[in-house]
Amino acid sequence: MKRREFIKAAAITAAAGGLGSPVLGGEWKSRPGAIPKQVLGKTGVEVSVLALGGVIGMKMPPSETHDPVAIAEMALELGISYFDTAPAYNNGQSETNFGQVLAQRRKEVFLACKTADRSYDGTMRSVEQSIKRLHTDRFDLLQIHGITTKDDPAAWEKPDGVLTALRKLRNQKVTRFIGITGHDDAEMLRQAIGMYEFDTLLTTLNPTSNRRTYREELLPVANRKKMGVIAMKVMGGGNGCLVVGNPFKNRVLPYHDETSQQVPAESLIRYALGLPVSVAVIGVDSIDELKANVAVVKEGKFMTALQQQELERIIG
Repeated sequence: MKRREFIKAAAITAAAGGLGSPVLGGEWKSRPGAIPKQVLGKTGVEVSVLALGGVIGMKMPPSETHDPVAIAEMALELGISYFDTAPAYNNGQSETNFGQVLAQRRKEVFLACKTADRSYDGTMRSVEQSIKRLHTDRFDLLQIHGITTKDDPAAWEKPDGVLTALRKLRNQKVTRFIGITGHDDAEMLRQAIGMYEFDTLLTTLNPTSNRRTYREELLPVANRKKMGVIAMKVMGGGNGCLVVGNPFKNRVLPYHDETSQQVPAESLIRYALGLPVSVAVIGVDSIDELKANVAVVKEGKFMTALQQQELERIIG
């Protein structure tokens, strides 16, 4: 990053907070030194504005130098109540790691999981396996994972479709809410949330230009439908490829939003939480990264629309 651009980004970070409208038109609910909380859209459930993502560090198996269980335990101690995972994250390893904590502390967590299957039977099998790995008997949120242009939303509610399975699981109180996720095609997501009454939307929201459609066309639709909106790829994906000093990785993956400019991680967090969303899901590699992110949200500062626009210009 050029020195001039870095200084501008740093100025945005320093200025953020207290200058704009509160997120979703309401004050963050917080007490001094605590993580702010917000209501997750029409679910009516209050959750921490920061969630622990199930990728990055949480999908890696335990080793002498890496302890994912300790990360999840610390997240709870720091006030994070929202855990996000999926069976697709390293073939269930992420769920297994979270399960070590949930076995003892399930009541403290809003648990969000997913299924990548689109059939009734496949979804039921996927959910059963997730239940075992996570050491739980229920979810707070189950989501259709990773919507793409290859999806056929009209097929989801057929007798052998994924949505039929999720609705049955909701009726059986295996899950409280049903959501949808995706970062490949904003138009397909917009179509899907127009067809069905999902409770939540998990999608990619960061200042890069290729996410503009998600911000300007998809997000307003979700807000009008009073969905709980969860932001992902806040750092650009690719293990934080938008963050200053982080080398670009995994260039072949289309949802890694590399740009020629990078900014401090705290700017990206404040950007995302300045949007009309309820939660930002961020993966971390270590407890130190976790604590740094928590420190940002505890300040309760977020970007105004003008500050967001300036960051979008810088990132490009």
